[in-house]
Amino acid sequence: MTYNNYKKYLSFIGIAIFLYLLIKIDISNIISEIRKADLFFLLIAFILVFTSFITQTAKWFFIARTQKIKIPFNDAFKINFISNFYGFVTPSRIGGVIRADYLRKYKNGSLGKGLSNYSIDKTLDLISLAFLAAVFSFVFKDIIGIFYFYYAFLGMVLIIFFLFIFRDENRIKPVLRFFYRRILPEKIKDRARKEFHSFYKDMPKKRHLLIFFALNVFNWTVLYVSDYFIGLSLGIEVSVFYFLAILPISTLIAQIPITISGLGTREATMISLFALAGVGATKVFSMALIALFVGGVVPAIIGSFLNLISLKTDRWQRKSQ
Repeated sequence: MTYNNYKKYLSFIGIAIFLYLLIKIDISNIISEIRKADLFFLLIAFILVFTSFITQTAKWFFIARTQKIKIPFNDAFKINFISNFYGFVTPSRIGGVIRADYLRKYKNGSLGKGLSNYSIDKTLDLISLAFLAAVFSFVFKDIIGIFYFYYAFLGMVLIIFFLFIFRDENRIKPVLRFFYRRILPEKIKDRARKEFHSFYKDMPKKRHLLIFFALNVFNWTVLYVSDYFIGLSLGIEVSVFYFLAILPISTLIAQIPITISGLGTREATMISLFALAGVGATKVFSMALIALFVGGVVPAIIGSFLNLISLKTDRWQRKSQ
């Protein structure tokens, strides 16, 4: 069996876990829980999710500005929905890299700056996620155990080390030189060299990275508070700080590329960790489903429509030229 076949089957593991949980808990019980959800708290959750899309856009919009990519915020907001659509339907949300392609028209067709923007944003996203998981899992170590703190802290250190290496052009060159000389096809070497220099041109300074990191922490916090209100709508009365301990851990585990959009792995982790606080599996799974709909499905539908409009506009512009 080839590596590509392995990847194809791996992506179904999380879906299988999700279906197993759905059957084991009983669909009728889940539907019953969802029907009893308090609409007022769900409305607050919707508002917070929309707010998170503004802050989510703002964090990479500011990165783009430091890179001298002159994109209007309204355009960035639309692109964010489109990239979230692609991220929602791919393992580890890697489809979000489509943003780099959309940024090309704001930087004379150069893909390097867009890839740099996505890479910095994604890396800081993971660092801030690991930071939240480490801080709050340490606070609640007596309930959930110290293992998750070590897991999150180690992850944070490794990602920071990766950022330290890749953000400096001179440090990364020796690593990539072998691939450039031995593996990269000759016909694309010239373009790859140009995009490489474009990638590192106007790289944000360290002080900017701290600001972007803070924006990422704030964005994750807004998202998790929206999940807290979804929990309240179902009668889950657990401290918001406990949510800030559990949800970053489940999100980190959901990054493992064995499913689409973290489906299955996230829910299994949430059920096991919320059980330590005395919350039943049915309520947790129902909360996860509503959160998936509010924070994943609805934005993905909006993103898909915006993507279709963008594709039709581009097609019309090419015909008119």
